[in-house]
Parts: sequence; C-alpha cells; structure tokens
Amino acid sequence: MKIGIVGWGVEGQSIYRYFGPGHSYLIANEQPADDFPAESELVKLQFLKDTKGYGLRGSIKDLSYLDGIESCDKIVYSPTAYFNLQKKYDNNKDFWAKATTGQHIFFEEVKTKNIIGVTGTKGKGTTSTLIFELLKAEGKEVFLGGNIGTPVLDLVRDIEPDDWVVLELANFQLRSLDRSPHIAVCLIVTPEHLDWHPDMEDYLEAKASLFRYQKPDDIAIYFSKNENSKKIAFYSPGNKVPYFESPGARIRGDGMVVIGNEETEIIHKSEVKLLGEHNLQNICAACTAVFEAVGNLDKAKAVLSSFSGLEHRLELVRELQGIKFYNDSFAATPDASIGAIEAISGPKIMILGGFDRHLPLSPLAQAINQSQSGFRKILLIGQSAKRLADELQKAEFTNYEILTVKTMPEIVAAARTYAQAGDSVVLSPGFASFDMFKDFEVRGSEFKKAVQEL
Repeated sequence: MKIGIVGWGVEGQSIYRYFGPGHSYLIANEQPADDFPAESELVKLQFLKDTKGYGLRGSIKDLSYLDGIESCDKIVYSPTAYFNLQKKYDNNKDFWAKATTGQHIFFEEVKTKNIIGVTGTKGKGTTSTLIFELLKAEGKEVFLGGNIGTPVLDLVRDIEPDDWVVLELANFQLRSLDRSPHIAVCLIVTPEHLDWHPDMEDYLEAKASLFRYQKPDDIAIYFSKNENSKKIAFYSPGNKVPYFESPGARIRGDGMVVIGNEETEIIHKSEVKLLGEHNLQNICAACTAVFEAVGNLDKAKAVLSSFSGLEHRLELVRELQGIKFYNDSFAATPDASIGAIEAISGPKIMILGGFDRHLPLSPLAQAINQSQSGFRKILLIGQSAKRLADELQKAEFTNYEILTVKTMPEIVAAARTYAQAGDSVVLSPGFASFDMFKDFEVRGSEFKKAVQEL
C-alpha cells in the first residue's frame, strides 16, 4: 500500500511508526526537517525549499508540496494541514474518501469505550493530567495522550478493553473528527486560533465535534459559567453535567470543593497545591469527569494536595534573594495572563508580549489597570509590544517599558533590575511565541535557563 503522510510533526511521525515497514510512503511537509526518514525506493519526500519562520502550519499559498499525494492509496494528514488540503482538493470525493487522521484511526481501532476527551481554550493539559492522575489513584489502568504526552497511534495497540484513556484534544484535531468519546469535557472557551480558523463560529464548531457524535448514554461535562462551553456541550444528545454548579464539582461558600447533590467533600481549596482561580475550575472539571467515570473520588485529596502542575504553567522556577521567578510561558492568550495576574499575589514584574494574533487586548489592559498597585513594572516584548502599550495607555496604565532586547537572558536581566525582595518576576506572555521562539516550550525553557544562571 502506498501511504501519503501530510505533515511531519509529532503526529506525522507517529503515523509512520504505526504503519511501519512493508508499505511505500510519500511524505509531504511544508518545510524540510532534520528528522525525515532517509529517502529510498519506498520513501519519497516533498517539501517547499523556501522555509517558513516559526508558527502554525496550514495557512500557506504555495501548495505544490502536496502534488501527487492524491495518488496514494491512503492519506493520513496532520490536523493543521486540513485547510491546505481543502484549498488543494476542494470537494474531490475520491481524495477525501482516502484521507483520514490519526484521531480517526485511533477511534476506529481502540478496544475500549472508556474514553474521556477534554477540550477548551485554557486548562486542557492540566485538566487531562489531573483526570489521568485521579484515575490512576483509583487503581485504574489509564493512558494519557492526544495533544499532550504521547500521540494516540503510539498508544492504541497497548490499550485493553477495560482500560481508561484520557485525550486532550485541540481544535485542530477536532475540526474534521466524526467520533466522540463516552465522556466529553469542555472547559472555558474564549477567542483563540483565529489566525487558523476563518472566524469564531468555526472555532466553536470544531470544539463541538467532541460532543456532536455522542450517544444518549454518554456524558457531556461543561463549565457552567461560560456560555461558549455550554453551547458546545449542548450539541451532545447525552447527559449534560455542569461543573462549578450542582451536581458537578464546585466551591462551597466555606472554600470546600464538593460534588453531587449531597455535597460530598473532596478537599478545601487552601489545601490545593495548584495556583490560581482558573486551576480551581480545572480541578472541578477533572473531579466531575472522574466522579462520572468511576462513581467516587476517594483518593482525590491525596492527588490534589500534591499535584503542582505542568511545566510552563505558573511554574515556580527559583527563589533568589527573596525574588520568586515564575514560568507561565504556556499562557499564549490575554485571558491566560489575566489568570496569572490573579493567581500570584504581591508586587510583580510581568513580562508580556509575543506574536500578535490580534486577539482583543482591552480585558487584559483593564485587569492590569485594576491591579495597578500589584505591579512593580510591566515589560513588553516582541511583535505585540506597541499594540499592547497603546491598550495600556487607553486604560490609563503607564507603568510599563517596551524592551527592544531580543534574547531571553537580556529580558530576564531587565526584569531583575526592577525586582526587590518579596516581588515575583512572572513570564506570562499572553501571546504566542512565534516572533521570537519556536514554541512556548522553547520560550519557557530559555526563561528557566536564564533564571537559573542569575
């Protein structure tokens, strides 16, 4: 069989491993890659010679790298390539009959029905990992994959019928998916990825695929305080369960996290190790999902009192001379930076800015203005610095500086000059990284390295 693989990222490579030797391959990628397999009679490579900068794939004009992919017997594409393929092949029924994704193959092949899918704009990774840890604490055999951890095709052959699977699924992965998991969770949804989606409605429609194909005996969990989350979950014909509202997990007036109509107590919020109000939302989402899955949360307190979060999410890197340094590089939207502002108390030196996808900035500017006394200084970096400065001025906040430096050690050194004992230096950019760094992980790692070298 001749297999066409479109996209040579993490998912494309997992597709290549999944099908293995015994087939011929045409691998089409927007740009060259150092880790391509060697070309041979069985492996052909196609890519554009003019390489792009960092950033999201799937929105280029030169589609010649896809030439001939339609001749393959089976075509498996990375989700971000969807719009490129749509432009190239439009409504070609023969092409789309052969085209699929790793997620489609996973749902066709996986032996278990015990699948929990998580989507939303913020908190997917943290919530998915919490669900994984809570299920593991309850003695379940559980796998974590999707947009976090291991690609699903690297997992699928190891999963047995009684096992549990937790999938973090981004809008790209859901865009063309026609299957839904037994338990679907939608976190808060705000404008995001509008440099890939044509509009907000398309973004919401993509998220809805997690729920659209559920059955009446399936479970749809949503954030009760977010209309987008509720709208998406109500595509499901299954049982709708809100969180942050009864009967889902919620915060009682005394600060206790409770669940169910009987208000079964889980943990007091003061005992939770994760920082921030937004993480209380993630905790409630995870607890609701696990309670619906296995009927109890007997081991939840031990997990929630020790789980400190994922790398690059409000991660305490170091305390030096009374100054705390936090890496929140994953915060790639203004709303995520607002969460960091609310989570970290005391005077802060905030590092904001990056690749500008032109999301609304006024809520962030207003949040900063309302917390004026909480900032020693705000340092603006990257492509978005000027637009964010304009918004801060409109909000009558002037305690900022636009940095012209280009490297993370210079950025950290500038922050250090303002910091005093008792302060926090917080990298929570509110923007994507692509103007200066390959991705949020590189940005966060370089921040951590610069901080450790102080």
